Amino acid sequence: MPTTYLEAIREGLWEEMERDPNVFLIGEDIGVYGGAFKVTAGFLEKFGEKRVVDTPISESAIVGASIGAALMGLRAVAEMQFSDFISCAFDQIVNFAAKCRYRWNAPVPIVIRAPSGGGIHGGPFHSQNPEMWFVRTPGLKVVAPATAYDAKGLIKSAVRANDPVLFFEHKGLYRRIREDLPAGEYTVPLGKAKVARQGRDLSIITYGAMVWTAIEAAETLAREGIEVEVLDLRTLSPLDRDAVCGTARKTAKVLLLHEDTQTGGLAGELAATLTERVWEHLDGPIVRVTAPDTPIPFSPPLEEAFLPSAQKVVEKARWLHKY
Repeated sequence: MPTTYLEAIREGLWEEMERDPNVFLIGEDIGVYGGAFKVTAGFLEKFGEKRVVDTPISESAIVGASIGAALMGLRAVAEMQFSDFISCAFDQIVNFAAKCRYRWNAPVPIVIRAPSGGGIHGGPFHSQNPEMWFVRTPGLKVVAPATAYDAKGLIKSAVRANDPVLFFEHKGLYRRIREDLPAGEYTVPLGKAKVARQGRDLSIITYGAMVWTAIEAAETLAREGIEVEVLDLRTLSPLDRDAVCGTARKTAKVLLLHEDTQTGGLAGELAATLTERVWEHLDGPIVRVTAPDTPIPFSPPLEEAFLPSAQKVVEKARWLHKY
């Protein structure tokens, strides 16, 4: 039976808790209630209250307690009920967790799960994509899976990592994406992109839910004879720059796509990398499709206009292909 994106994360966490008694979960309503999205339903009954810790509504306390536990040899998986509220723990993440390795070579093996993204009509406080706050912070790993296979494999790798990992889970994928997963043990390495769709005429580089938007656009363009390659970054930090440059060399035209707002988004860093490393291989300008520089609207029609869509990607890709 195909496994949902949500269930894949759940399976990965369950397997890691069975494998390593030092792994524990901490967050708001993750125990008795089973989590806001039910990722941790049943964990309290299986692993007990010492390994599934319900907390007050205090993201700073959740992350601070996770850091302290990690410094004492445990491995914490902290849940932010919505990624928007991760800002309440910003100081703990960027000034403590991210810098312990640099300061005194102390590993801080924590994972911060952050349900993110729009398309659920959650408005400006429950639909943000705050990944770039952390991509630019040395000492942090940032992960954003698009598929159920990668969600499970990457959460397991994140739990095993000895440095802090921000794990962004797109809420719109939780129950929409399904696939058959291997029966045996597997992990997906951090820091490695993958080609989600092969193509020769143009590359779309993206991550998270936008991988599926890119694939939808690519299928439309294929009917017009334009074969698009889709590169799924999977990990945003460390960034697989070799894969980014590889697809650009192959197709010579690049469209950068993300759900985050444009200014300061990952597309700017990707464009700089491509300009520095493969400029001579490009046959057209690097173009971006992103959300505009506004808060995400609550109104469904406005949210639809705000979010990048397959149609927007198709229109931009057609222009680039003809360039």
